[in-house]
Amino acid sequence: MLKKAAALLLVGASMVAWVGCGTTTSKFLYAAIPASNEIVAFREDPNSGALIQLVGSPISAGQAVQALVLHPSGKYLYAANSGAAPTGTVASFSVSSQGAITQKNTYNVGTAPTLLALDANGGFLYVGNSGSFDISVFSIDSSSGNLTPVNQSGGGTSALIGLSPLNMQLSPSGKTLFVSGQAIVGQGSIEAFPVNGGGLGPPVVSATGNTPYGLALDSGGTHLYTANKIDNSISAFTVNGDNSLTLISTTGETSTGPVALFIDKSGKYLYAANSQSSGNLAAFSIGSDGGITLLANSPFATGAQPNSIAGDSSGKYLFVGNQSTPVVQSFSLDASTGTLTSVSSYSVPATPTSIVITQ
Repeated sequence: MLKKAAALLLVGASMVAWVGCGTTTSKFLYAAIPASNEIVAFREDPNSGALIQLVGSPISAGQAVQALVLHPSGKYLYAANSGAAPTGTVASFSVSSQGAITQKNTYNVGTAPTLLALDANGGFLYVGNSGSFDISVFSIDSSSGNLTPVNQSGGGTSALIGLSPLNMQLSPSGKTLFVSGQAIVGQGSIEAFPVNGGGLGPPVVSATGNTPYGLALDSGGTHLYTANKIDNSISAFTVNGDNSLTLISTTGETSTGPVALFIDKSGKYLYAANSQSSGNLAAFSIGSDGGITLLANSPFATGAQPNSIAGDSSGKYLFVGNQSTPVVQSFSLDASTGTLTSVSSYSVPATPTSIVITQ
């Protein structure tokens, strides 16, 4: 029977191997595995980017756990359970100093929650419900991690968005929630909701490419990017003061099926996971105007069907979840060139759909 908490022990030989020169404070990586209703937990070696699975992992989670997000304090993890019925749920977990997670509470949300976003201060959690076309919002108690629903202007606890959300990103200021989706055949859209105390105002709607699964914002919140799966393209926008978007460029890809985007810590590089026949990450430099240019040594090979990307707080390592042969891959990232070098691959029970790393 699977355990609710990951044990604190690690393989002793692995721990000894990490003691030495360089940084010794480890980080922890968590991957959602919806097919097996589990979360896999790893310790990351901060000196190499290598992963060691925690004893007791995988950890039993909710039905079809789809998305994860970590509280800025590092004390709490939240998981969206897209298969829970009759409504979806969000589960809260406590996170120990050794990376163990223990489930605490479960909260009802809309139908099929597949997306999570949390503001930089850890005050509010936003849940994108792909089945009920709405967003649930919770305030977070900083001392316990407990959630309280935030009523929206329509009187309910969820804000209708009129489309099934494909991705969701909160601006660095926490004042705008961007949601990508597909409301018109052949054309995607981005809805920019003004945010005030967890309340969502009427959105500003902008057009983008077809099926914008990937969504990324730069650290200043001034440029936004979408990965348009059907168009095999990436759209770059300037974010205006009124939350409207101005198109900078649409860059076609020779690889196919971009579904996830990631901007590295330096803000100089954008990576796109190409999920179909390609099995790679395309890498772009980001110009001062927000435009992107393909790197000469791009793309970088991954496993089959990469569908999620995350990076650690050092900016030195990037992690990719692959669908066809389920693994989490670790790469070192050269901040001077944007080059990725494979560290290793780590098997997981089934497709990882969301990866998060303690900071």
